[in-house]
Amino acid sequence: MQRTKRRTNETNLAGYIFISPWLIGFLLLTLWPMAQSIYLSFTEYSLLDDPVWVGGQNYSNIFFNDDLFYKSLTVTFAFVIISVPLKLFFSLMVAMLLNKNLKGMSLYRTAIYFPSLIGTSVAVAVLWRNMFGADGYVNHVLSWFGIEGVGWIANPETSLGTLILLTTWQFGSTMVIFLAGLKQIPQDLYESASVDGAGNIKKFFHITLPMLSPVMFFNLVLGVIGSFQMFTQAFIITKGGPVNSTYTYALFLFEQAFKHYQMGYASALAWILLVIVAVLTAINFLVSRYWVFYESDGRDTR
Repeated sequence: MQRTKRRTNETNLAGYIFISPWLIGFLLLTLWPMAQSIYLSFTEYSLLDDPVWVGGQNYSNIFFNDDLFYKSLTVTFAFVIISVPLKLFFSLMVAMLLNKNLKGMSLYRTAIYFPSLIGTSVAVAVLWRNMFGADGYVNHVLSWFGIEGVGWIANPETSLGTLILLTTWQFGSTMVIFLAGLKQIPQDLYESASVDGAGNIKKFFHITLPMLSPVMFFNLVLGVIGSFQMFTQAFIITKGGPVNSTYTYALFLFEQAFKHYQMGYASALAWILLVIVAVLTAINFLVSRYWVFYESDGRDTR
């Protein structure tokens, strides 16, 4: 009995030793900064002086005295509502086109995925700014057809659209996940549907979409979370302008912290963002029971 207990303790000790690097990293690099952040959100802190406890004053100022807070939220929600469905749609369509057994298809998949390898880097943002500037490449191409271009970035009506287009263009990672999901759909389902006289549209809505719904849900959740953190594009391409038309929440938070040195205020903004994203994610999980289908559910998708 004692020998068995000793072996169990030794096994547990070995397990703790193996996970200790991750555990130490989590405690020091994640949990401790989060605790510091929530404390600073109730203080006035400028990096140069010691934090001064102000209670809920930061949150009160954010909700009742800061118009930029609501402006940044409006811009960010508009960005999320438009960019996430567009990215999901195009990535799914491209994944279906690439889900073919054709010669050279691997080359096409690599070429289409390539833009996502460079991610949301500064270089891509600078390239996009040069493309959609008043004298950029897009207007230059339009001039070949006698079309007078506009200042896409300098126009409040089109500036946010350029950022949405950039995000949609980088759909490679989402596309790869959809492609993996398409590969898992049994082909006999499509063959049975063809025997029953179903066309491509019916196959898509009654087989492809229900079978892909878990993958789509995964991409949706990640897309919403990632879109709320959109910063690099707005900072490099438009700097929040013109007329704050691209002034995203992450950019607002960054300026409060590193431009105005209001670290306590910025910490409060960060926790508000966390709550917003958590609530939206919870809503997605609650609603998913009505449109996400798993094989173990046994639900009819017709």
